[in-house]
Amino acid sequence: MLGFWIYLMSDCLIFAILFACYAVLGGNLAAGPGPKDLFDLKLVALNTAMLLLSSLTYGMAMIAMQQRRLGQTRLWLAVTGLFGAAFLAIELYEFAHLIHLGATPQRSAFLSAFFTLVGTHGLHVTFGLVWLVTLIVQLGRHGLVAANQRRVACLSLFWHFLDVIWIGVFTFVYLLGMVR
Repeated sequence: MLGFWIYLMSDCLIFAILFACYAVLGGNLAAGPGPKDLFDLKLVALNTAMLLLSSLTYGMAMIAMQQRRLGQTRLWLAVTGLFGAAFLAIELYEFAHLIHLGATPQRSAFLSAFFTLVGTHGLHVTFGLVWLVTLIVQLGRHGLVAANQRRVACLSLFWHFLDVIWIGVFTFVYLLGMVR
């Protein structure tokens, strides 16, 4: 577990750097569109709800695991995966829509920092989903053995970490971007 905590702290540093870059570059629009012109807060709020619900369902999976209920654990993990996939689908839709509008990373420092920060978070969610599917398969093959329980706990830390990062993105990028 210590190694996993060290990994999470390194991810924390990566996101801290990305947030710092966004803080410095986020106001540089190069006469292009800004957050008020581009962001659909209702869509972003829906996306945020998908990720927060996935955290809730992951918590349910942890409770089921502690009660040694394999079927329920796998079910809650699958529901978590569905919410995570919905989050990614909405994020990809948002990216495609922005690119369609001509708001690409090359357009301004703001958009470059935006796509890098939000895209890095999306990649982490993607890797989390791959890990989640792998874990569901491992639980099906080997059950709730100690190694699988440790893996479920590590993925729980990672998944909730991504939620905390997203709350930062939602607040710092989207909400504060609308009042800038």
